[in-house]
Amino acid sequence: MNFDQVVNRVGTKSAKWDGMERAFGVAPGDGIAMWIADMDFAAPAFLSAAAQRYVDTGNYGYFTGMDEFHEAVAWWMKTRHGWQIERAWTFVTFGLGHGIATTLMALTERGDHIATFTPVYHEFQRKIEAAGRINTQLPLAVDDAGLYYMDFDAYEALMTGKEKLLLISSPHNPAGRVWTQDELSKLAAFCQKHDLILVSDEIHHDLVFPGHQHKTAALAMPEILDRLVVTCAASKTFNIAGARTGCVIIPDPALRKRFADYYGCFDINANGLGVALTCAAYSPEGAAWVDELTAYLAGNFEVFKAELADIPGATVMPMQSTYLSWVDFSGTGLGMDEVNTRVYKQAKIAATPGVGLGRGGENFLRFNLGTRSSLVAEAAARLKTAFGV
Repeated sequence: MNFDQVVNRVGTKSAKWDGMERAFGVAPGDGIAMWIADMDFAAPAFLSAAAQRYVDTGNYGYFTGMDEFHEAVAWWMKTRHGWQIERAWTFVTFGLGHGIATTLMALTERGDHIATFTPVYHEFQRKIEAAGRINTQLPLAVDDAGLYYMDFDAYEALMTGKEKLLLISSPHNPAGRVWTQDELSKLAAFCQKHDLILVSDEIHHDLVFPGHQHKTAALAMPEILDRLVVTCAASKTFNIAGARTGCVIIPDPALRKRFADYYGCFDINANGLGVALTCAAYSPEGAAWVDELTAYLAGNFEVFKAELADIPGATVMPMQSTYLSWVDFSGTGLGMDEVNTRVYKQAKIAATPGVGLGRGGENFLRFNLGTRSSLVAEAAARLKTAFGV
């Protein structure tokens, strides 16, 4: 795969490129889109071939073939993550956002509190609020290596006793943190102590850099299988979010029934194109492509980190996964209004503002590195110029 290929997505109805001027005032003509978690690489041949086969059938009506879908998901989870799942455990949703929202609605009640480790993917907050729930924000701490960690001692004072569910991003968005077995064991104990259902959003689980290993919650925390929900999808890994297909996986029969009773009210069925693309992605060809991709993304981060080291006071958090770089500007001595002016107006880069990702994100911006290396280097050069380097 040639990840250096120039792919012009302007004018293709790409939310990332065609929507950035409305969102940030950065015009796509001379701006760089580094916000929405969406990659700029050309679709691999095996995905395009699957889409073409779908088109060639000329059949866009009701369809069969869900056995193949569930087999592909099970194969991927077993071969890539070492987790043997059963078909009965898996529910298809209209993307992972819908899966998370459905889970919150099915397993909690209006007015319940949902705990999150912040800063975290901004859609967590939006979906909690939209469901009429309340977010108990538990800020992540930073260790001597500059990495986030879960400070469970500090969280005891923040818990209200109204929390029914904890929603975690694993690997972590926005910082690319891969949680260790020790951390996940402590998390399991925390959930047991506070009687919390754990929803582990593992949508980035395939995008782990060489030298690191993601541990799916079901294998890392078998002691809480009775209170565990895992969500995943091929959408981030293979850039097929437009196909709106995700999975909610629930091993425990009692918890699964609670979810199914709610899920069954909405006549939810899979998307035909999404099924075709997921089956093509979750294959040996897809696995080989992901291995190339993660090595390339790790290289992009090294380029970005090295260049931003020249900006006094800007701290790039170490990345272990994803393609989202989390940058702290608090050390620059500038307020975030000034930082945003330099990034959006001078550098003409659309990055995600950290203030919307919860407590602890106020002085950060998130930069999407899921693009060709030359554009990452250009973005870094623009930032250095904007900050007077």
